[in-house]
Amino acid sequence: FRARSFEETRKEGSLFDSLFSFMAPAGKLPEFRREGNDWFCNAGLPSDITVIVDGINFHLHKFPLVSNCGKMSRICEESPEKALTTALEEFPGGPDVFLFAVKFCYGMRVELTPRNIIMVYCAADYLEMIDDNGEVNLLSKSQNYFHRTILRHWKDCIVALQNSDPVIPRAEKLEIIKKCLDALSTMVCTDPSLFGWPMMMYGSSQSPGGSILWNGINTGARIRSTDSDWWFEDISYLSVGLFEKLINTMKARGIKPENLAGAIMHYARKYLPGLGRWQSGQISKTRTVASFSLTPAPVDQRVLIETIEKLLPEKRGKTFCRFLIGLLRVALILGVSQTCQESLEKKVGMQLEEASLDGLLIPTYSDSDTLYDTDCVLRIMDHFMSSASRVPPFSPSLDLETSPSAEPLRKVAKLLDNYIAEVASDVNLKPRKIRSLAEALPDTSRPLHDGLYRALDIYFKAHPWLSDKEKEELCNVIDFQKLSIDACAHASQNESLPLRVVLQVLFFEQMQLRTALAGCLHVLDAENAPAGPMAAPGDIAGQIVQRDGWVSVVRENQGLKVDMDNMRTRVGELEEEVCKIKQEMNRVSKSHSSLSSPRMVARKIGCKLLPRASDVQPESAQSIGLSPRVSVDEARSSRHSRHRKSLSLF
Repeated sequence: FRARSFEETRKEGSLFDSLFSFMAPAGKLPEFRREGNDWFCNAGLPSDITVIVDGINFHLHKFPLVSNCGKMSRICEESPEKALTTALEEFPGGPDVFLFAVKFCYGMRVELTPRNIIMVYCAADYLEMIDDNGEVNLLSKSQNYFHRTILRHWKDCIVALQNSDPVIPRAEKLEIIKKCLDALSTMVCTDPSLFGWPMMMYGSSQSPGGSILWNGINTGARIRSTDSDWWFEDISYLSVGLFEKLINTMKARGIKPENLAGAIMHYARKYLPGLGRWQSGQISKTRTVASFSLTPAPVDQRVLIETIEKLLPEKRGKTFCRFLIGLLRVALILGVSQTCQESLEKKVGMQLEEASLDGLLIPTYSDSDTLYDTDCVLRIMDHFMSSASRVPPFSPSLDLETSPSAEPLRKVAKLLDNYIAEVASDVNLKPRKIRSLAEALPDTSRPLHDGLYRALDIYFKAHPWLSDKEKEELCNVIDFQKLSIDACAHASQNESLPLRVVLQVLFFEQMQLRTALAGCLHVLDAENAPAGPMAAPGDIAGQIVQRDGWVSVVRENQGLKVDMDNMRTRVGELEEEVCKIKQEMNRVSKSHSSLSSPRMVARKIGCKLLPRASDVQPESAQSIGLSPRVSVDEARSSRHSRHRKSLSLF
């Protein structure tokens, strides 16, 4: 593009041309030079107007400005002074754009480009450079270039938007930004090969028309690409505000939510380096706008996270959930607003079944003594339970353990048990926090409580100073009837558990054995019932083998029952021996504390008395105190050996 030249203006026979033939040397156009904060025009006449723009002084002439600018014409009419000084407040684009407009007024050559078009457009509107003040003025030229060039080419539109930040308020008033966003949204919905320019550089052997080049010759063949993410990298060069407006425009135009989510995730990972770890899957190849070197826009990371949180669509999946958790972790580090943090926690909780253990292990970024932010996980669990009302209120109650709709609940329960096991080794983690985590989900979410038992076992070993009462309170969250045989075997020999808990485990284990024995007897009774129709010989043989197997199982269960009865008897005997030991120890302590006895008085006086048989009572008591302790250890080892023997039968 080339504005009207000095020679073309001279042909028009205007007074302005004759004036410049007097002002400027023959055959030369006016030139501008800068001296510090002052710009001068060597037109041959002294300056009669000084225009101040952002502290820069432009020493100009009234006539060329008045001939093209309606605003300058009014200023000169309002001030009849011969040497006028005026300041243009909030001039769009600053001194550089004003110099561009001044050169146009003086008939110098100027060039419109995608980088300056929006600022020049706004400056021409500010100065009222309409056609009434000059034939084919700067405003009309800017409008023509904007509509015929910028809005028809993807790359030009992106570059124009990226350079529009200084004049966005006026550009929005003129609907320039809206037109660019609408054009980009339309081109996203269209095949990129139809734009007359490749959207991405797939290689150096590509022509501006999108055709493949061979030794610089256009072959006519086009590169075919079905990728829906070709525009992600380009729009990532926009500022946060323009990116938000573009995503909202695309959403209103009906672009697929998964494509919008992909663009948002790409934009976030570009400006939040901490999200790189939470990117799963293959990383797409970075592409840029052809033949343009764009620089990323300056971004406030906290504002970026709060903006992205508002733009995120309703989407599910492991990749998206992992991105949300990574975004939440970065948000906690940067200290975003409470509303943004709660919204991110809610979004994670709504698809918590897609999360992974390493994602939930969020470190504590506050002054807390614990290693991990368990409060954040508890809030996420609350959001999951509030959004997991998968059974409609008018439908009949379903069995959560067998219903397919309870699968997410079972996944989250397993995830939570693993999380508790990981954080249990933190010595600063309080028992009430463990209990809150364990009770965050209903009992029906766990078919087995083995994971919960494992987590508590790790916690007890990492906190050996806990009292039996605190341990018993934590063990109340475990349903011992839902422990597997292996877990029961481990719990019965676990020295970290209180004795009462071990007895509960043994009791429920015996109940399971009784239930299994009753089932076996029921089967045997069914087999001893009157036979029905004759069966085939093969079927009879199979029934005999099955019956023999059940008989052996019944015998083994009977042996286990006898062992359990013996174990119960032995436990009672141990309790009686412990009571006797306590009584004996009390009697020994009383004998030592009797300082006012006659023998002690005589000893103080200096009399010597004959020793009595009762003087050796402490030693005998000590010997008596050793034997019960040995018997307790023997009984405990006997109990463990008997239990291991009973479990080996399975």
